Amino acid sequence: MSQMKCECGHLNQEGTQVCAACGNPIGDQNESTKLLDMKYEGVARRSQTYTTTIIDKVWMFFSSVKVGIWIIVITLIASSLGTIYPQEMYIPGGVSPTEHYETEYGFTGKLYYELGFHNLYGSWWYMLLVAALGVSILIASIDRFFPLYRALKNQRITKHRNFLKRQRLYGYTEVNNVDEKLQTIKKKLKKKKYNIREENGNLLAEKNRFARWGPYVNHIGLIIFLIGCMLRYFPGMYVDDHMWIREGEIAEVPHTNGQFHVENEQFIIEVYDEENELYREALNRAEGAIASNYQTDAVLYERQNSGIIGDDAELVEVERYPIRVNEPLTFSGFSLYQMDYKLNELSSMSFTLENKETGEQFGQLDVDLSSPEAVYDLGEGIMLRSVNISKIFI
Repeated sequence: MSQMKCECGHLNQEGTQVCAACGNPIGDQNESTKLLDMKYEGVARRSQTYTTTIIDKVWMFFSSVKVGIWIIVITLIASSLGTIYPQEMYIPGGVSPTEHYETEYGFTGKLYYELGFHNLYGSWWYMLLVAALGVSILIASIDRFFPLYRALKNQRITKHRNFLKRQRLYGYTEVNNVDEKLQTIKKKLKKKKYNIREENGNLLAEKNRFARWGPYVNHIGLIIFLIGCMLRYFPGMYVDDHMWIREGEIAEVPHTNGQFHVENEQFIIEVYDEENELYREALNRAEGAIASNYQTDAVLYERQNSGIIGDDAELVEVERYPIRVNEPLTFSGFSLYQMDYKLNELSSMSFTLENKETGEQFGQLDVDLSSPEAVYDLGEGIMLRSVNISKIFI
């Protein structure tokens, strides 16, 4: 790492604009007439000091504000592409995404699917953009945070005259009664709530110093937000699943490895009163009853682990809770929401095997629509085998 020597003899890191010892602009800065960039009191940033190795070049690239702005622009354009058509998670269930996009939106929909925009926000290249944005914000913040910290911690009260001449506002006036004028200035500055420090007849007045940390507070918030967005796609960090439970049934909560079960003890639905004048007009437009509340009186069970492999432990009741819309049952980091309901749903269907020519019947079978069997025995050596079994939704 090369160093720059000031007129006073002090050695400063390359990239430093103002000598750390005397405050005099050094190097080319001393000969220039341009205003000094005093964001960091002249302290050199790492991206200006280390420029030789691959790590230094990567650091310089991501610490650039221009690079950060371009990454933001590209990310915004990519994000907007995902809003042209609905993402895959929002298309109707049970429909092939390939057929849906082509049928609903034609050639552009097919192209949209083939380019992978149907699942854009979970794609590897979009995650790479978000990660690059996070790295850019992090490196740019570190590159500027520590120089600012050192500059404010070791801020000089006595400034070199060449330094003062290179400020945006600068004035020089000769006065009599210097001490009296100095006290008057101090009183006026204190009334304006400035923090005043004095050294050898020099004054440094400062207020709202924390405002200089404002960008870094925003950067920290953005970094936390981006980390949260990316953690959503890590296994186990975010779960979004659904389960249907008929009244009176108990079902295992997905992704809990059989530890938690939920019972639908009772389902309640309430509708708006058609005789109420307040809702009559809206109900007439809807052409049917509108639910004012639908809830599941749920019972949460937990399977107690006895420590014996293969032991089917009993379910122990943990909590009873009425699950309503936006009022979930929350436990162990999971939340069960009431999202939808189905009324008068068939649970089973009965069939009779009959010879069309003779009308002879060979038996009856009952099919459980939630869990149909692969083979049905009708007796007298007659067996029915299911070729394709799938869930049936009525």
